Amino acid sequence: MTLIKSKGYGAKGSVFSSLNRMEFEREAPKANEVLIDILYCGVCHSDLHQVKNDWGNTVYPCVPGHEIVGRVIEAGGSVTRFKAGDIVGVGCMIDSCGKCESCRQDEEQYCEGLKGWTATYNGPMKPDGTNTYGGYSVNIVVKEDFVLRIPEALDIKKAAPILCAGITTYSPMKHWNVKAGDKVAVVGLGGLGHMAVQLAKALGADVTVITTSEEKRSAAIELGASQVLISEDEKSMKEHELAFRFILITIPDPFDINLYVTLLKKDGVLVTVGMLAPYKKGTDNNEVAFHRRTITGSLIGGIKETQEVLDFCAEHKIEPQVEMIKMQDINDAFDRMQKEEVRFRYVIDMQSLKEEA
Repeated sequence: MTLIKSKGYGAKGSVFSSLNRMEFEREAPKANEVLIDILYCGVCHSDLHQVKNDWGNTVYPCVPGHEIVGRVIEAGGSVTRFKAGDIVGVGCMIDSCGKCESCRQDEEQYCEGLKGWTATYNGPMKPDGTNTYGGYSVNIVVKEDFVLRIPEALDIKKAAPILCAGITTYSPMKHWNVKAGDKVAVVGLGGLGHMAVQLAKALGADVTVITTSEEKRSAAIELGASQVLISEDEKSMKEHELAFRFILITIPDPFDINLYVTLLKKDGVLVTVGMLAPYKKGTDNNEVAFHRRTITGSLIGGIKETQEVLDFCAEHKIEPQVEMIKMQDINDAFDRMQKEEVRFRYVIDMQSLKEEA
């Protein structure tokens, strides 16, 4: 087995305090894999959850990062779609069983294989269970089938969040057929929410943003929302009962879902993305049943659909709003992210890591 050197920032122990410099090795690319020099990596709220072991499944050491944009520097002998020099992306997964019904339907994120899909970090890698290290690093090796092409029309410094925040919000809109004229509400205006507003607007929907922060009103309108509701304004929320066909909730932490259920029309759909913990309170099924409302969730998106959203963003001139940071500033970025002080997504410039002695 040939190994190549790598370095990154990761959480080394089970009690998270900060990310620190790590040196490690990756397997050299096999015939069907590509070696990617990482240029930029987005900072997702789930990175923070994972390094803190909020979901109880973290394997340490943990090198986060699943919004990766880079340049191919080596392609295996059987690779046909990529060559050295291509600008590419890697999202939340790098493998799946490829045989189950979900994989055959290009929905690898719901892989029903023995070990499910392999996450870009905090794996495990198939078939031996080796832990995977993500994009807070200088390079990564990925199967050709899980590599995305970054359209030339996209700014590569800003494209990385599309690979998670973009696909996570686009996939449920496509699945539940958000279309021109639909009244859509996006709850939360952070990394996911600011992408959801732009995507829903481009699909032709009339978009309302629901937020706790009056300070985000102007940003929501700039992104394409037609109106903004403050969720703590009971009168305003009451006036919008039975108003929306589709509600996308992008809040990353537990919340009371009953605040939003009554806003759905009959046969309306409420989708939670980005929050994997239980709701704060049980769902009032009386409000669900009497209007045949659907309460559901959605998880990222398949590789084919991720390429679709990249192309869609290029076509409609949609781009994440990002703040560029150095790798060495990641702990401060995590702290600010917890305090909701970022607008709207951090992206790490990996040149800062490459230059680190």
